[in-house]
Amino acid sequence: MIDIFAVYAKSAGNRLFVVFAPESEYNNTMTTHSSDAPFYVVSGPSGSGKTSVCHAIANEYNWYYSVSHTTRTMREGEENGKDYYFVSVDEFKQMIEKGDLLEWAKVYDNYYGTSKKHIEERLQQGQGVILDLDTQGADQIKKLMPRAILVFIKTPDLDELRERLRNRGQDDEAEISKRMSNAENEMSHIDEYDHVILNDELDRAVNRFKEIIQNQ
Repeated sequence: MIDIFAVYAKSAGNRLFVVFAPESEYNNTMTTHSSDAPFYVVSGPSGSGKTSVCHAIANEYNWYYSVSHTTRTMREGEENGKDYYFVSVDEFKQMIEKGDLLEWAKVYDNYYGTSKKHIEERLQQGQGVILDLDTQGADQIKKLMPRAILVFIKTPDLDELRERLRNRGQDDEAEISKRMSNAENEMSHIDEYDHVILNDELDRAVNRFKEIIQNQ
């Protein structure tokens, strides 16, 4: 049992990473895990289908699909604790202050964050973990936990992505344009990922992900 912990923070852009580590390991970026449990971080533009892919992989292997905390409004059909933990801005800021988040960001005028406790507990128990994060968050997780495997989900082209965003009927044209602009930025980081999966059809994309897992 470790009794003394050091607390420190790292910042990058609009993200703040608060890390708790044994005082003797203060210079490390994160508490060391002895578990060899699989740990994947998945990114991709809004509309790429990454959430569906993550759910399919988590269900197939009984992995923990990390549910993020967010301040955005719950959409029709979403469930608290399943799709996101929906919290107020004040509650989210309290989590930041307490060091409860492994990473957090403000995206599309809303806050999103990943629970540090949930991730560490699952990995220590030997359960695989899969996270859905933007490119900046994935980069920082890789630095904190180098064994994380980064996977980028992409559509055949940007025209296909725009059509998917329109077809899901959740955003107006102004919001779609904002998401398309963000998608171009995310695509510029694709070379930083360990694997890239083309999601031209969901079942094929899931099978491609399975091949990556089997070959690790």
